[in-house]
Amino acid sequence: MSQISDITVFDGAATPVSHTLKAISVTRDKGSVIAEWREGLSNVPVNAQLRVTMKLQKLPSGVYKSEQRVVVPVMETVSGQNSAGYTAAPKVAYENTVVTTGFFHERSDTAGRRLARQIAINLAGNVSTTVAAATSGPLPELFDLLAAPT
Repeated sequence: MSQISDITVFDGAATPVSHTLKAISVTRDKGSVIAEWREGLSNVPVNAQLRVTMKLQKLPSGVYKSEQRVVVPVMETVSGQNSAGYTAAPKVAYENTVVTTGFFHERSDTAGRRLARQIAINLAGNVSTTVAAATSGPLPELFDLLAAPT
């Protein structure tokens, strides 16, 4: 797989906004490779920033588990101040999380994994026309090539 690098992705807002996710780290832990990205906004606390984690793990059965996790924190709305004039700093109220997981047998091939991934993505995006499968980028490489960032 390619070296970990920043990712630019658009959200699903009525007027889509571009988010740049900064490459944070790649760690290896007990046979797993975990890559992390986070949006690097200077005016937002670290724990309140959009983040993505990708993990590749070979299970004892020989099956590869590929996982992408997207976490979008939602901040509380602070309105006004108390009677002493103090306004509390906003905190994370909750997080919306989407996890995409693939399980691929060690005998599977790239074309088969790509086919399964693209069908799932087309279903998720309500795509009913011919769309060429993406063959590069962090998720296609993780699912299709079973390769984690380095």
